[in-house]
Amino acid sequence: MPRRHEIPATPENMVWGYLDSASPPVLTVESGDSVTLHSFPAGGKETLPDDFGRVPADYLHALNTLPPGPGPHFITGPIYVKGAQVGDTLQVDILDVNVRQDWGFVSILPLLGTLPDEFTDYETIHPTIDRDGNFCTMPWGSRIELSPFFGILATAPPPAWGRCGSPVPRAFGGNMDNKELRAGTTLYLPVFNEGALFFAGDGHAVQGDGEVCITALETGVTGTVRLTVRKDMRVKWPFAENATHLISIGLDEDLDDAAKQAVREMVNHICARTNLTRNEAYMLCSLAGNLRVTQLVDGNKGIHMMLAKSAL
Repeated sequence: MPRRHEIPATPENMVWGYLDSASPPVLTVESGDSVTLHSFPAGGKETLPDDFGRVPADYLHALNTLPPGPGPHFITGPIYVKGAQVGDTLQVDILDVNVRQDWGFVSILPLLGTLPDEFTDYETIHPTIDRDGNFCTMPWGSRIELSPFFGILATAPPPAWGRCGSPVPRAFGGNMDNKELRAGTTLYLPVFNEGALFFAGDGHAVQGDGEVCITALETGVTGTVRLTVRKDMRVKWPFAENATHLISIGLDEDLDDAAKQAVREMVNHICARTNLTRNEAYMLCSLAGNLRVTQLVDGNKGIHMMLAKSAL
């Protein structure tokens, strides 16, 4: 029978700022098991509120303990999934994601974001979070409904790639910052290492498509995922679906090339699921597919396409 595990939010279960196939697993699970894990906000002490009493003790402990890497993200893992081999697909069913603290931060930072030359009055704000009401309150008084998710969901990169900094999403997933990857969504990731070596982190309470200023509402989250090895499915690139839509993902330094990849991936998956020809799938994408800008700020920019399953 599938089991449910929990990984405590302690430094020995996390890495800070990188993904690496050489990282030792913090947990070993059977295919089909579920895992609850925790994430802290990205960044360091410079993004904390003035009142350290609002900062969870385990977050402060991680800040004071973990050696920083080339990126700002706290990432839990890796998790070794028995039976996963190179070339398999890891199915990640996102069962739930919940905010675990009463504040988050939003920043404008030097040389980052969509308009770095125009926004040089650098600033960090700390919206308050009402977890019971499921909203945050901005410093100027407006409320925004929360939709929490992990910004980073990944298998370990190929060993030949070495240690990859956490900011740039790639074929293994990583810092995709895709707000559609929330509870109720299934993500498919290619496996590049025995055991898949699954990571998750970078908690977001809410984010718009684009993530234009460089951050979402960065906060701590707790989520549960079910990890299943798929030997009957081959993906070379992340792909997702929810109850109503297929979600293809494109990642590239050039936004046009990211869009081309998202369209190409959707065409491939339509053909794999239907009897449509490539021409027919391409035309269907033009009529029923919606391209959205995932994020503009992570080195490799993101485009994703949403296609209603009812159109197939």
